[in-house]
Amino acid sequence: MAVQNYFSATYVEAREKFIKAAQALGMTVGRVFHPHKIGPDGAALSIDSALFSPDNARSLLVLTSGTHGVEGFCGSGCQVGLLNDTDFLDDLRDKAVALLLIHAVNPYGFAHLRRVNEDNVDLNRNCTDFNTAVGANPDYRELDALLLPETWPPTDADNEALASYIRQHGERKLRETATKGQYEVPDGMFYGGSSRCWSTREVNAILGAHLPNYDRLAWVDIHTGLGAHGHGEKIFMRGDMPELRRARNWWGADVKQIVDPRSVSAVIDGPLMNTVYDGFPTIEKTTLGLEFGTYETSRVLHALRADHWLHRHPDGSAEQSEQIGRNLKDVFYCDSDAWKGMVFAQARVVALQAIFGLSGKGDQA
Repeated sequence: MAVQNYFSATYVEAREKFIKAAQALGMTVGRVFHPHKIGPDGAALSIDSALFSPDNARSLLVLTSGTHGVEGFCGSGCQVGLLNDTDFLDDLRDKAVALLLIHAVNPYGFAHLRRVNEDNVDLNRNCTDFNTAVGANPDYRELDALLLPETWPPTDADNEALASYIRQHGERKLRETATKGQYEVPDGMFYGGSSRCWSTREVNAILGAHLPNYDRLAWVDIHTGLGAHGHGEKIFMRGDMPELRRARNWWGADVKQIVDPRSVSAVIDGPLMNTVYDGFPTIEKTTLGLEFGTYETSRVLHALRADHWLHRHPDGSAEQSEQIGRNLKDVFYCDSDAWKGMVFAQARVVALQAIFGLSGKGDQA
């Protein structure tokens, strides 16, 4: 099958391809239905999982897609591609490494073309200590009105106000304040919520059902939107130095700590991967965020601002709503054969390196 055929145009199509490929391999498939939301076409929404576990496997590779809803078009395509890759599956068998795929962590955002969930929560800011999170990003309140003006598109005066902020504070300050995560403005950008969301709890439950069977874990969470077009930056989000050394042994010296100023990502609060550190202390963990670049940061941020403006002003025209949703999908998913080929090839390499590392070979590097 050609690489482009692994990818889909809608959440429903992506889910069908994922389930079909998993069932063809005889994998153990699970489905958790969203308790109160459906897709724009009336179809059910769900987080789906598929487990491939060779005999005597004591290590588990987890690959997740759609933590940020609309970014699931890329992650799903990579997951489907790996399920159609006989060499990859043979490596799992040969090295006795199990594979757990979690498809559409945020099915609402995937189906409705939003990065956040049904409650406007960014799931990669939702695994935090909510007792201390409020007030952790006080500068966001000043920025909120500049990012989300009263009208859309922004007026010349709105654009000048944001430009003035950048001149005064710098673009890095803008990025860090906007994207770190905030817990005070529920209809604002990068809102982390006030408690753990349905998706976060269900991912934790899926992991909890499988992790006790294994001694070692590698978790790769696939994202899009930051960095050079088609390039996958490997981001390490923890401060644990032994784990960082292991990650670099497995995936290369270009694994960047999220605190590195050269990383395409700002430091964030409450990433989804925190769930395994909070709930599964005994298993050896090696985690990685894999971030594929799409377009220039200003274009991506503009599309995100429009989406959040629409959430705050739902009385906009149907034409404007459709255009904003289409633009958001476009900046997080490059619908070109070349881009799909680049991201799948890199995801495949990262997955193979994880298998090698989990088998114990990578520790000897």
